[in-house]
Amino acid sequence: MACPERLSQWTREVSRAFAHLSKPQLGGLVLWSAGIAWSGTAGIVQISALLALVLGQQEQSVFQRLREWYLDAGNKSGKRGKKRRELDVSLCFAPLLRWILQLWKSEKKQLALVMDATTLGERWTILAISVVLSGCAIPVAWKVLPGKGEGSWRPHWEGLLKQLEGAVPDEWQVLVLADRGLYARWMWDAIRACGWHPFLRLNLGIKARAVGE
Repeated sequence: MACPERLSQWTREVSRAFAHLSKPQLGGLVLWSAGIAWSGTAGIVQISALLALVLGQQEQSVFQRLREWYLDAGNKSGKRGKKRRELDVSLCFAPLLRWILQLWKSEKKQLALVMDATTLGERWTILAISVVLSGCAIPVAWKVLPGKGEGSWRPHWEGLLKQLEGAVPDEWQVLVLADRGLYARWMWDAIRACGWHPFLRLNLGIKARAVGE
């Protein structure tokens, strides 16, 4: 299958999965995702060079389209007004999870989600919820925070769980796993509020009792 034909097919698939996005937002998502898949890199320079060959366009024009896609509305060039919209990536979390489930090949309706906090040096901390599948983790919801930022992670974790709530059909069993450092009673309650099953590592010295005792 030729690259332009594959790109058209991919455009139709992405459009179905993220029907809430505007046409320019869908276009940028298609170019970025296809470029990453074909080039094996997330570098905008390499992706622009490859897509320019596929689309038969100037490399600088493709570069600018890719760059405009992720900029805040105030930093975008071109027309002013409502057409200068920035992408609220959080609105894509639930559709992304639904898309993964639609492509799920297993007859066993059981899903494992992992909650993880990753630091990139001292610059950033990334809170992520990912689907565990075939030995890899696919992020479906995330929040990027300053590495030395103050404040609790609680509202961010609760927000991520809330954004995914309702994306999984009721007949599926969802296990939510987290490392020992992320255990908290409020996290347990937030996971249970989604109708999912917490599978959390407890801190040493924790106390527990059966209901009614």
